[in-house]
Amino acid sequence: MATRKPVSPAISSQPGRSTDGGDALVLDRITDKVKPPQMFQVLMLNDDFTPMEFVVLVIQEFFSKDRESATQIMLKIHLDGKAVCGVYSKDVAATKVDQVLDAAKQAGHPLQCVSKPVE
Repeated sequence: MATRKPVSPAISSQPGRSTDGGDALVLDRITDKVKPPQMFQVLMLNDDFTPMEFVVLVIQEFFSKDRESATQIMLKIHLDGKAVCGVYSKDVAATKVDQVLDAAKQAGHPLQCVSKPVE
């Protein structure tokens, strides 16, 4: 009875391929690192024509602030020329800006609202 010496299996030159000669494929698990979405600040800008009470009402309605917080934000807008009303994802921020601009237009006020990325 003749026996042969054991032969070590050939090493595949392609990483991830099985060495049994079949069509099996071994995949390495790679975890993706997902970044949180870019956030945007919604800013209201001061003007000399929009009544302060209207600004307070808009902040309460569209940014879910209580009367005290809305008044503080309105005063910051009045004194500093602009103030952050909220921080949201891009789509939500764009919707908030549109809502404020539509409400101001319907009321006949030139109130301006913009969004910009958080740095």
